[in-house]
Amino acid sequence: QVQLVESGGGLVQPGGSLRLSCAASGSIFSTNAMGWYRQAPGKQRELVALITSRSTTIYADSVKGRFTISRDNAKNTVSLQMNSLQPEDTAVYYCYLKISSYDYWGQGTQVTVSS
Repeated sequence: QVQLVESGGGLVQPGGSLRLSCAASGSIFSTNAMGWYRQAPGKQRELVALITSRSTTIYADSVKGRFTISRDNAKNTVSLQMNSLQPEDTAVYYCYLKISSYDYWGQGTQVTVSS
């Protein structure tokens, strides 16, 4: 069984920064993709950033140049450094792990950008 535990959400002013982290435990295989999705109130869940086990990255256009995703394969962790945060980044952020055809999700962490 796979478990994802997120940390690092909170309240930040516009223009500020936050770092999200996610640790995966259980039957983790080396070949997988990890990443972050977010869901704002009244909106669908959307991809924020994804990183493969070979460190290929994908970013949503809305976060390119502001967010950076990274991972530590030895520790099965993925992090998201978020800079220049804006109110429209406010959402619940979910850690995501894909192993073969299986998708796993964290419980979500709230990020609120407000003055």
